[in-house]
Amino acid sequence: MSEIVILSGSPAESSRSDLVLKFLGSSLKNEGFSVTHISIRDVPQEALFYGQFDNPAVIEIASLIQGAKGVIVGSPVYKAAYSGVLKALLDILPQDVLQGTPVLPLMTGGSPSHLLAIEYTLKPLLATLKGQNLKGVYLLDSQIDKTQIDQPIIHTECLERLSKQLDYFIETVNQQKATV
Repeated sequence: MSEIVILSGSPAESSRSDLVLKFLGSSLKNEGFSVTHISIRDVPQEALFYGQFDNPAVIEIASLIQGAKGVIVGSPVYKAAYSGVLKALLDILPQDVLQGTPVLPLMTGGSPSHLLAIEYTLKPLLATLKGQNLKGVYLLDSQIDKTQIDQPIIHTECLERLSKQLDYFIETVNQQKATV
């Protein structure tokens, strides 16, 4: 079972959100964590469209998340909120799928105008699933270079902020592991 699950809510094949999530996954692996990436694109469309909570893929995703020591959830901003397909998946997962689990929310968007989308949309959604929300990070598309796969964050202050939040996430996960 994975210690950390990274859930990408981006339906795009080439996504800045995915690049940042993969960067975080690599960083976590370098710290000795086992990491599982789940992309919304890997979930059968009919499971999402028809709300098939009993679909084997959905059951497996729920099991991975429930067994994780920490979860990172990322999404691009669409219409001032997270992606609809991410919501469709989270809607069919158990109500308490994130029970007490440290969760690092991450969003990417084209404008600073959507900065509060993480606070007003994604974090409340994760809280309803009983997750322990951390501060989270919002990144502008202009701060991410899609051609730099290993380290896509090109804005120094943004990279420092992201690294600081990842360190706090690791610290929180380690504290949870120590108390279990």
